[in-house]
Amino acid sequence: MTTARAIGRSLRLYYPPGRAERLDAFHRRFLGPGELAFDIGAHVGDRTASFRRIGARVVAVEPQPRLARLLRLLFGRDPGVARVAALVGAEAGEAVLRLNTANPTVATASPDFIAAADGAPGWEGQRWDAEIALSVTTLDALAAAHGRPDFVKIDVEGYEAAALAGLSFAPRTLSFEFTTIQRGVARECLERLAALGPLAFNACLGESMEFAHAAPLDAAGMASWIAALPAEANSGDVYASLEPARITPQPA
Repeated sequence: MTTARAIGRSLRLYYPPGRAERLDAFHRRFLGPGELAFDIGAHVGDRTASFRRIGARVVAVEPQPRLARLLRLLFGRDPGVARVAALVGAEAGEAVLRLNTANPTVATASPDFIAAADGAPGWEGQRWDAEIALSVTTLDALAAAHGRPDFVKIDVEGYEAAALAGLSFAPRTLSFEFTTIQRGVARECLERLAALGPLAFNACLGESMEFAHAAPLDAAGMASWIAALPAEANSGDVYASLEPARITPQPA
């Protein structure tokens, strides 16, 4: 599969009919008009688009050149979106991004992620067949340039702990992706966040946009829950907030 076809598949996956309304309703928990979101690993821009529909300003960070071009097409005339073509890591510099031509969603700067995916159930057939050296920025540097974010979304395929190592403050709310093939990375992320401030935690499995816990957990409780998940759970997102009500399920 060519990269263009793979991106087209991602667009169909992340922009299906009806998803935008669900995404916006979910994100209104975390953001309001005029507030600032960081979309770290913006991919095809579905989260950035949601944040903008809510009225929030966005810093959309996407290192893959073809996806960065797509974001320019989608948001290049939108003054509410600042696009950054870089990796986000522990410190400024340079790192190698490994590309998966058939599945751009799983490009990664983490060789450990690629090793963990090798032969793992649910990851069969994934092949990282190209690489590119890119500049690295940090969450602190982005905050210094654009302002402190009200919400940070991080989805960087096994590089989440490195990204959080470059953060020195607790945002109001933050999410990071986790996988069952790298539970240790999730544990590192939780430990880092717990050290930054009095954060509460909840999680959503897959793309469900439904919190798994009736009440937020502490970092240790969330780490234990992730450790106990079956491998077939595959992935999800941990949400951390200084305001626990934002990550508490609302009555139907």
